[in-house]
Amino acid sequence: MGCDSASDRIAVARIADKLWNDSPKIITGITVAMKIGQKVKVLRLRQKMAADVIEKIKQNPMGTVKDFKMTDGSGVGVVVDFGNGVSTWFFEDEVQVVQ
Repeated sequence: MGCDSASDRIAVARIADKLWNDSPKIITGITVAMKIGQKVKVLRLRQKMAADVIEKIKQNPMGTVKDFKMTDGSGVGVVVDFGNGVSTWFFEDEVQVVQ
């Protein structure tokens, strides 16, 4: 039994996307505790960034997880969008999920 029509393939893709977004991510054996769409707060900055980006993050350290990023082959980072024209990635220990 396969996906014979375009609508079948779209339905399967939607189910896969829902499963992906609703479950913890396991990327090369590493579980990512955050989900796309969750609100997070920046706790600290480990990597260098432009001064204007740092200032905008300090003004409002709350953002939304938009994606994941492999950092060095053994770690996972999160891409955070701040809604003010700033979007950047952080190591998982630099941000905290907020309720």
